[in-house]
Amino acid sequence: MPAKPARRKPAAPALSRVERNRSPRALHGTVFITRQVHFNSAHRLHNPAKSQAWNVKQYGLCTNPHWHGHNYVLEVTVRGEPDAETGYVLDLGELKRILHRAVVDACDHRNLNTDVPFLRGVIPTTENLVIAFWHQIAPHLPPAAKLHGVRLYETPRNFADYFGPDAP
Repeated sequence: MPAKPARRKPAAPALSRVERNRSPRALHGTVFITRQVHFNSAHRLHNPAKSQAWNVKQYGLCTNPHWHGHNYVLEVTVRGEPDAETGYVLDLGELKRILHRAVVDACDHRNLNTDVPFLRGVIPTTENLVIAFWHQIAPHLPPAAKLHGVRLYETPRNFADYFGPDAP
């Protein structure tokens, strides 16, 4: 039996002169965009105000005085309306540059306890890190892009989310 001939799609209707000269538009609505970046760091979970026995009980192997490391994955979500000219809430390449300047460049291949000025005196739990990273990132965003959330994976199964100081 011979094969059926392929169906041809109907041609798109030609645009009128008015439609060809009309500027493209962005649609209205709140959009959430997310960028993921990676960095590797060492840290020690240790509260110097407490005894070594207390620290071992609370943190186990994570309080090792010789440190331990993680391959962190940071996800940052920004919300806003698409710009009328670009259609972007924020160019994701620009968000990547912001994340590198604010967090990755300071933390990658560093000891979070000793080498990162904005973390000095902070117990570098994942919970504390997402709060600290929020405060590092937020001032660098343009006014139209609002920081919605910071998620940090310490391992593929362990992560923390922070939705800002005004979140319930």
